[in-house]
Amino acid sequence: MIHLKLTIAYDGTGLVGWQRQAAGTSVQALLEDALAPLEGAPVAVAGAGRTDAGVHALGQVASVTLQRDIAPQTVVRAMNMHLPAAVRVLAAEEVGPEFHARFSAVSKTYRYRIWNGEVRDPFERSFVWHIPWPALDLAAMNAAAASLVGTHDFAAFQGTGSDTRTTVRTILSSSVSRSDDRAGKPLITYDVRADGFLRSMVRSIVGTLVEVGRGRERAAWMSEVLQSRERRRAGRTAPPAGLFLVGVEYQ
Repeated sequence: MIHLKLTIAYDGTGLVGWQRQAAGTSVQALLEDALAPLEGAPVAVAGAGRTDAGVHALGQVASVTLQRDIAPQTVVRAMNMHLPAAVRVLAAEEVGPEFHARFSAVSKTYRYRIWNGEVRDPFERSFVWHIPWPALDLAAMNAAAASLVGTHDFAAFQGTGSDTRTTVRTILSSSVSRSDDRAGKPLITYDVRADGFLRSMVRSIVGTLVEVGRGRERAAWMSEVLQSRERRRAGRTAPPAGLFLVGVEYQ
């Protein structure tokens, strides 16, 4: 028997999200189907976060227990042979039986990408929210984002259909910046790290930040929305294409 921690990256375009569902292709189902031939039996994989349909991951984490003692690097190679090109197992490492991808996590980091230019790069179409000119007010958006840091009730940013026991979460960092990874690229990124997230929480926050960036609301409006605990007070839910699960942190 071996307990493994898997680090996974995927392009969520065309997928129904992390969780296995009755219809559509999910990341969880792809991983479990890739592991079954190794185990010679069905395998259950637990993920650190249930990313929604169309959401991507740079560093999703999953945990799995195999009855066969297989070297972690062999698991990586074998799984990637069975997975589609849009999903890759980046690494596998042996962990103790107490490790759980979701319940052992202490924080997660998400990034949302906005293409704030008149013409969108065609190669970015599946990985950004395209908002043409005029330019968004970066300083106002960053001030609004900073007001979310701390422990708060984030009910105003929770998507429908959630069965969570509490809507209180702690945001450890929240900031907006312009990307400088390529000269002249009109890319704005929102990075947020927290001890946990509600369903569609990041996308709801981004939709609210964009209202501030467009000058339709003041930066202080973000705090008013937060305190209201009413979803109807916040901005629209941003499209899933711009959202990435960057990484999961553990003790």
